[in-house]
Amino acid sequence: MGAGRRGSSRGVRPEGGRGRRAELMMLALAVLLTLFGYASVGLATEGKLPAELPAYALGMTVMALGAHWAVRRFAPYADPLILPIAVVLSGLGLILIHRLDLAFALSSPKRAVTVAPTQLVWSAIGMAVCVAVLIFLKDHRHLQRYTYISITAALVLLIAPVFFGADTLGAKRWITLGALSFQPGEFVRIVIAVFFAGYLTMHKDALALASRRVLGFSLPRGRQFGPIAAVWLLSLLVLIFERDLGTSLIFFGLFVIMLYMATERTSWVVTGLLMFAVGATVVGSMEPHVHGRISAWLHPFAALNDPGAGSDQLAKALFGFGSGGILGTGLGSGRPDLIGFAARSDFILTSVGEELGLAGMTAVFLLYALLVERGLRAALDARDSFGKLLAAGLASALALQVFVVSGGVTGLIPLTGKALPFLAQGGSSQVANWVLIALLLKISDAARRPAPEPAVDLDEQATQLIRR
Repeated sequence: MGAGRRGSSRGVRPEGGRGRRAELMMLALAVLLTLFGYASVGLATEGKLPAELPAYALGMTVMALGAHWAVRRFAPYADPLILPIAVVLSGLGLILIHRLDLAFALSSPKRAVTVAPTQLVWSAIGMAVCVAVLIFLKDHRHLQRYTYISITAALVLLIAPVFFGADTLGAKRWITLGALSFQPGEFVRIVIAVFFAGYLTMHKDALALASRRVLGFSLPRGRQFGPIAAVWLLSLLVLIFERDLGTSLIFFGLFVIMLYMATERTSWVVTGLLMFAVGATVVGSMEPHVHGRISAWLHPFAALNDPGAGSDQLAKALFGFGSGGILGTGLGSGRPDLIGFAARSDFILTSVGEELGLAGMTAVFLLYALLVERGLRAALDARDSFGKLLAAGLASALALQVFVVSGGVTGLIPLTGKALPFLAQGGSSQVANWVLIALLLKISDAARRPAPEPAVDLDEQATQLIRR
């Protein structure tokens, strides 16, 4: 192997040191962009730099350097793009939440609540958890040992809101234990991806080969059809009892995507989509909350004329996108507070569309797309089947969540109430997303790490010497 391709078994893979230097420079740029945006919001709304700007600068710098140290030390060959993209998205989320804090303070001073400092703390906690995963998870393949434990944990997390969750805006997705509350659905997508990767690694041959022909399609046999039927039923139960359309869609969609990746059979995708369409249609016609979401999607402007027709948030979001145009009104010059409390969660994308315009939204979507692409790149480069499926599943889970949130806010699909990864307010979302980033970094590190040189056979060398 030549010096120009040292440390590469397939394609060109940068050495650990060179990749980490590029990562450090991109992290510096991400922190500077965050501070510039934070300062711009203060200047546009209050005419002065925010008083807490130095604290934010210190916090972002320490978090970025700490995460970079952990990657350099425990995942030196990881993709250098993954961490900077996550940092810049988290930074943009802090900017937008600070912007919303100021907007709510101006519109409703008595009811205003400042949450940007709390979000900074949750970002720090999320990065600390990411560092912990990098340190203590020596090899991502160790997770395969917990295939069935992970599905048990996922079931507990999915079912818990039914018994311990509070009904929030018609859906049960939060668990409240005293002063602590969290959203288990954010962690379910990661745990489910671990289970699917482990299960499909063990049974992919049976799922790929066993089939019967029906109307020209190769459909799975009964024994192999059991897992997809069980997942379909579970997703419907989540939809019925918790009325959580977003988690149900991500859960089932992730299984179908990973099943196709493992078997490369279109029949699984067709079967899965038909089953979800039938289930969603039945539940949507019977469950009032889900039916209301669909009605609001089909008639978004009805609530403007008839307040009893439902929520007017989607209509206001569409007006916000329209007023933003191509380049936006500018940070601090819009009215994202008109949407209400949801502006800090799934509707935070409306702030991007209004104040940064179509150009800003395109940039955000490109960042998400690049992060998903790097996850899929790690899946392609991984040397083990479990790592391939796990990286592909994690990247797909991220893509699905971005799709269901942005699709709901823009009127493409019904609203789901999920949080936009990294941007939206929420501790559960931040921590779960940083765990996902840590797993992608570990898989990428294993995939890009130079293959060990073959062991020297001393007996063979002695034999060759005697022959000479």
